[in-house]
Amino acid sequence: MSDVLQKYLPEHAVQPCFELIKANHVHLKIVNERVTRHGDYRKDAQGYHLITVNASLNKYRFLITLIHEIAHLVAFEKFGRHIKPHGNEWKYTFQQLMVPFIRPEIFPNQLLPLLARHFRNPKASSDTDATLSIALKEYDVKETDKNYIFEIPIGAKFRIHNGRVFKKIALRVKRYECVELQSGRIYLFQPNAEVELLPS
Repeated sequence: MSDVLQKYLPEHAVQPCFELIKANHVHLKIVNERVTRHGDYRKDAQGYHLITVNASLNKYRFLITLIHEIAHLVAFEKFGRHIKPHGNEWKYTFQQLMVPFIRPEIFPNQLLPLLARHFRNPKASSDTDATLSIALKEYDVKETDKNYIFEIPIGAKFRIHNGRVFKKIALRVKRYECVELQSGRIYLFQPNAEVELLPS
C-alpha cells in the first residue's frame, strides 16, 4: 500500500498516511475522477471502512482529501454516528489529524499560510475556500481549457460540467450571480468555479 501511496502523496506524507490507514482499518480505493466530489467515506454492511479518493487530484489535494475522509471515520468512531458529517466534532478531528502535515517538508511554502488559515475552521470542502482552491490548482498536472468564473467578463456566457449554459451577471458580495439561459433562474457561483467560456 505504501508503494501505491508514493504515486499520489508528497514523499514525507506517505509513511504517516500509511500508519493512519492501518490504524483505522481503512480500505482505500483510488478511483477515476468524479466531478462532484474529491473523495468519500462510508462504512459498509460488513463494518469495513471504505474511503475513495480521486486519482486525478494533485498530491497536495489528494493528501487533504484523504485526511478529510479519515477524519469522518475517526469522528464517527469517537463521537458516535449521530454527529453532523461536517459539524464541530469532525472539524476538531480534521484539524488534529491535519496539523502534523502542515509543514515545509510536505507542502510548498506558499501553501503553508493558506492551509494554516483554512484549518482554523475547516469547511466541508476545500473548494469553498476560493483562495486555497486556486492556490492548490497551480499544482495540477493536466492542462485544462477551463476558466475560473472570476476571470471571465460580466455578460459572458459559459458552460458548466453537466452542459448547462449560463450568463455571468454580477458580483454579489463574494459569489457571482449568473442566469441559466434555458430556465431563466438565477444561481450563485463561487469565484473558483471552473467553467468553459463560450464564444459571444
